Amino acid sequence: MIEVTRLDGHPFTLNADLIETIDANPDTFIRLLNGNSYLVRESRQEVVDRIVAYRRAVFQCAMMPTPEGVAASVRPDPETEEGTP
Repeated sequence: MIEVTRLDGHPFTLNADLIETIDANPDTFIRLLNGNSYLVRESRQEVVDRIVAYRRAVFQCAMMPTPEGVAASVRPDPETEEGTP
């Protein structure tokens, strides 16, 4: 999700995964895959930069191990398992 600003100054959050096109002529016009479109104050390049930063953050989080992921990847030693004599 990225934050952009309507022409009237109100910020809103936009799902970056739904963006189909971004045009600037001179206002920045964003068209989504679902047919919705928005005019925003940010330049085309600024919107693209925010999308790149958002995706970079998502992929960095996906690459970081979580406690659940670490625990699932470590198998217990069969000799130390409970119930083993």
